[in-house]
Amino acid sequence: MYEATQEEKDKLNEVFVKCRNCQKCSLCKTKTKTVFSAGVPNHKLMLIGEAPGYYEDQKGEPFVGKAGQLLDKILESVGFSRQKDVYICNTLKCRPPENRDPLPDEKAACREYLDAQVEILKPRIILLCGRVAVQSFLDTKLGITKIRGKWFAGPNNSKMMPIFHPSYLLRNDSREKGSPKWLMWQDIQEIRKVYNQMD
Repeated sequence: MYEATQEEKDKLNEVFVKCRNCQKCSLCKTKTKTVFSAGVPNHKLMLIGEAPGYYEDQKGEPFVGKAGQLLDKILESVGFSRQKDVYICNTLKCRPPENRDPLPDEKAACREYLDAQVEILKPRIILLCGRVAVQSFLDTKLGITKIRGKWFAGPNNSKMMPIFHPSYLLRNDSREKGSPKWLMWQDIQEIRKVYNQMD
């Protein structure tokens, strides 16, 4: 079983408490809630998003708005469940005002919490969901449309794959061959295949 041990869950909780009380950047003054994680802490599959939006900020959980509902459908299409199979977190744990892009100092201030989540769980597969998450782990000038669906070497011998952010898919509704939604369907099937091959 890939679920985290109680000791690992306790360590994550310690990081969460520290994160919740963090004042390293100005976002602590404008946030409603710290958005630390969702899903189940496990050693197999982690999804890293960008930053909390309005609904995430209100609830204190990543991916709960329309994008989150679409993400759940994408995961469920290949038999993954948020409650059983995936640990979900964001690059930033506090919402940037008006959902603007995170500033470099905000990403730097939050990095220790993201690094701790990755280091404690050591997931085998990391999905980099959206441009901000990709830029946090991959040194590339290529846009996500060029590198999505490809595997990259990640921390602790993990495999990382950039994938489209669900909010981008909501803005691109076509399901025709070659469209973002069609490509996402190819990617999630590839992810499931590699997941199944892991002992």
